[in-house]
Amino acid sequence: MGRYNFEKAPCRVGHHTYKWKEAEKDREVLPAWIADMDFEVLPEIQQAVHDYANQLVYGYTYASEELINAVLDWERDEHDYTFEREALVFIEGVVPAISTAIQAFSEEGDAVLINTPVYPPFARSVKLNNRQLITNSLIEQDGLFQIDFEQLERDIANNEVKIYVLCNPHNPGGRVWEREVLEKIGRLCQKYGVLLVSDEIHQDLTLFGHEHQSFNTVSPDFKDFSLILASATKTFNIAGTKNSYAVIENPSLRYQFKKRQLANNQHEIPGLGFLTTEAAYRYGWSWLMELKKVLEKNVNFVVDYFAKEAPRLRVMKPQGTYLIWLDFSDYSLTDDQLFQLLREEAKVVLNRGSDFGQEGKGHARLNVAAPETMVEEICSRIAEVLPK
Repeated sequence: MGRYNFEKAPCRVGHHTYKWKEAEKDREVLPAWIADMDFEVLPEIQQAVHDYANQLVYGYTYASEELINAVLDWERDEHDYTFEREALVFIEGVVPAISTAIQAFSEEGDAVLINTPVYPPFARSVKLNNRQLITNSLIEQDGLFQIDFEQLERDIANNEVKIYVLCNPHNPGGRVWEREVLEKIGRLCQKYGVLLVSDEIHQDLTLFGHEHQSFNTVSPDFKDFSLILASATKTFNIAGTKNSYAVIENPSLRYQFKKRQLANNQHEIPGLGFLTTEAAYRYGWSWLMELKKVLEKNVNFVVDYFAKEAPRLRVMKPQGTYLIWLDFSDYSLTDDQLFQLLREEAKVVLNRGSDFGQEGKGHARLNVAAPETMVEEICSRIAEVLPK
């Protein structure tokens, strides 16, 4: 028995929780899609929220020295990444930061590259900012996503790519990119003058002994052309409090980013976001260690259960995150048929794979950040409705 409660899910119905919205209309539904967790938060975070409520005035706030030091300490201790405090730029979310970077460092019509399948807001942010979307397909090899570097170089060179938005660890595949992979990416960016925006929001959620490498720790000269985006929100289940940060060590890039951020009026962060982030990084290490054991157990259960009960369903075992990429293509169902089966018969909500790119057709993303009993029930329901 651990120190924290990961066995019982808090009731989230009636709280206008996006993940559980469909369950408010149909109480039989079990959601396993949007990337937040069905676990209680760290008690110190809850206390920080109570203390905030007791302030009685909820006006404008700024980042305290305690918060800045908490972020610097966390990045140094957990990811061996040390940087000057001036390089730290707070912004309310990683996705807004991606759009800000696209606006700051490219013009309309410029090419922006992403590896697909990938988190849907990547493509959305490129398209809505009227940039040319270049998709570089990941290839599956030995149950893991890999980058085809010959194709990647062709995609960069032939399209005169200005910005490369990287997902590390990768969502939805759970791939924790090794130093050697990041080194190759960095050298290609140097060769072709590409700005690298690295979304590292899942950096703390590496599993099974895998270690996250921040892009800027691979080579000192990578800092000249990169933005690192991170946050405590995924790790500690505080996405609704809204806070993330960019680490931009190149002063010129930092100036341009902050100028665009100000033009978008994105420079104000909710006070609650500041407080929950500080509490998470100050007091959350032991909670995180327990969480990762729970996630590993849940991931192993999913892999083993489907291998036995639904062997035609291919499961990509993640190296990090709490998200599992499921391949239903052997069942020869259209996407509409598959998701109708899951929603109407299994009463389970998963993310539609095609939202992550054309490579996601016939796939779905499963969220296992929930108590073991809930994960078991979700898997049982899925296996039960699949054709034998």
